[in-house]
Amino acid sequence: MGRTWVVTGGSRGIGRAVVDRALAEGDTVHVLARSVDRKSWPAVVRERVLPVPVDITDPDSVAAAFVTVEQTTGSIDVLVNSAGVHRGGRIDQLTDATWGQVLATNLTGAFTAVRAARPLLSAGSAVINIGAVVGLRGYPGDAAYGAAKAGLYGLTQTLAMELAPHGIRVNLVIPGFVDTTMTAGLTDVSRATIVDGIPLGRPGRPEEIADVVWAVAGASYMTGSTVAVDGGLLASFGAPPRGGRETPR
Repeated sequence: MGRTWVVTGGSRGIGRAVVDRALAEGDTVHVLARSVDRKSWPAVVRERVLPVPVDITDPDSVAAAFVTVEQTTGSIDVLVNSAGVHRGGRIDQLTDATWGQVLATNLTGAFTAVRAARPLLSAGSAVINIGAVVGLRGYPGDAAYGAAKAGLYGLTQTLAMELAPHGIRVNLVIPGFVDTTMTAGLTDVSRATIVDGIPLGRPGRPEEIADVVWAVAGASYMTGSTVAVDGGLLASFGAPPRGGRETPR
């Protein structure tokens, strides 16, 4: 019998790839997003796609979504907090509204989802938060996004401690630079600069992140762990770009 997943932000990007991987393995997935087109999945798996509309920044909406989950399947084996938004801006340009939106979606939304899901999680269940490299390493113009993802690291550590006595595992998966709609708006110059700093020399693919999320979901003795899937990006910070060229100063 397959597992039951809940994936926030599961209609696109990394979240969608996680949904697709779980479906390919025979599991059932509640897809939580503002809008979910069930017909975008192949007919052969469509009956195991359970759309649940939600505004992840609204606690009442999140609570209602998990009531729907409970009424439909009764329990959750894996919760993946993938809903996210990226808004850049250096500190002198970053507005309060942008700061609030980014934290509400990427950090508070994950907290709210876990809190609402808690009664549906039991021994053997897994929570996986999707972080970002900038949550562990600074990058100019990413104050809001970096702060939210750093907070997600701290949230993961604390929840791992709180939920371990109940047999519930909580881990953080950190993608590097991945080809998604979130990164599609970068200029060619910005994209080339980022890729040049990745030791493996290319962006990641959403399905590569989903492979690791799948593995972490089944890792029965892993909790409180941070798993980077970034082509070596975290390991390379402070090192010259590929090819040995010194970074201009």
